[in-house]
Amino acid sequence: MHEGKIMTNVMHPSSNLNKDENGKPIYEKEYKRLIGSLLYLTASRPDIIFVVGLCACFQTSPRESHLTTVKRIFRYLVGAIDIGLWHNKGSCFDLIAHCDADHTGDKIERKSTSGACLFLGSALISWSCRK
Repeated sequence: MHEGKIMTNVMHPSSNLNKDENGKPIYEKEYKRLIGSLLYLTASRPDIIFVVGLCACFQTSPRESHLTTVKRIFRYLVGAIDIGLWHNKGSCFDLIAHCDADHTGDKIERKSTSGACLFLGSALISWSCRK
């Protein structure tokens, strides 16, 4: 992965993950291992949370298209190694909340997705994402 092309964004804006029932199946255990590694990283890398959550939905029947997206996440991480959560000692303590909702935007289950982030100054202190 170090010699692969570095990605500047986690997921291509026009890509759409779906069940891909006609795609070539891949080894399920390896895919779950990769997703587990990415889920561990989400504690300090909120920039990958959404895409990792999308990829985690396909752990029971992963396809090559899902693996391609997971590899893209790793290529993004190689290029963005200095990005993460930083908590400055002298920062202000303003509580700021952001939320968003996508009404029936899930193409597979036709469910709504909503999310929220809470910041204390410049530090993320809580987040949630629900389908």
